Amino acid sequence: MTTPPPLPVPVAAALEAASAGNTEDFLAAFAPQGAVDDWGRLFRGHDAIRRWSDAEFIGKEVTLRVTGTRTEGPTTTVSAEVGGKGFNGPSDFAFTVEGAHILLMRITG
Repeated sequence: MTTPPPLPVPVAAALEAASAGNTEDFLAAFAPQGAVDDWGRLFRGHDAIRRWSDAEFIGKEVTLRVTGTRTEGPTTTVSAEVGGKGFNGPSDFAFTVEGAHILLMRITG
């Protein structure tokens, strides 16, 4: 069985911070003008990402159990089983990374 390559550092940091309920560390993984695309709703910049996360992600005590990963160029897609007090079920998170930060986290089914 082949072990998948490690996740890019900012992706691993964001996932760990989200599951730990640590909003500051979650935001630190994003570039200052990074964004979250939640099924077509775009939240750009740390303030907008914080408001979204407080209402729909970390604020809902999200948990993420990674079930698979794949990387194509600068984008790493993480499949996860989402739990918490909000959406529950499988979801994909496509992270576009540049250097030490996430430029975009796109959430899809």
